Amino acid sequence: MKTHRLARVAEVVREVAAETILFEVRDPRVKGVTVTRAEVAADLQHAKVFVSVMGSEKDQALAMHGLKNAAGFVQSKLAKRLETRFLPVIIFVVDEGVKKSVEVARLLREEQEKHGTFSKDETAAADDELEPPDLFDDDDDEVEDDEVEVDSEGKAPAGGQDAPGTPPGPEIPR
Repeated sequence: MKTHRLARVAEVVREVAAETILFEVRDPRVKGVTVTRAEVAADLQHAKVFVSVMGSEKDQALAMHGLKNAAGFVQSKLAKRLETRFLPVIIFVVDEGVKKSVEVARLLREEQEKHGTFSKDETAAADDELEPPDLFDDDDDEVEDDEVEVDSEGKAPAGGQDAPGTPPGPEIPR
């Protein structure tokens, strides 16, 4: 079978599984689950859905048990979206990639600190860069208004400034 068709089917399986788990599965055990990728067998009979589970090992085991029980429900949602001769049987697998990448980053940072490549201040600055910016920072509320001269009718003079915050436009003769 063509690889691009397998990739398209795998993407549909990933999308349906992610949407179903996020919005429609009501099992309280299934929480903190992120669908990372999906792999479909060449004969379209089986599909592995790789998931990352946030939390402890106990939370991970509970979530995987809940996902195993919800596999039929996810397959029914997939049947509505996928028009193939065979419907893949879904198997959920824990994806350790996210956890391993965090561990590798931690080990690299420790080695850099140990060998003096990074100082502690640079490490703290690097950690701060990973945090999202504060979008509701109240320090920038002070806006300076430009003073605009107005005549007795309350209009700006012909060669003067426009209203604050508006770009100057061409003069239109009256």
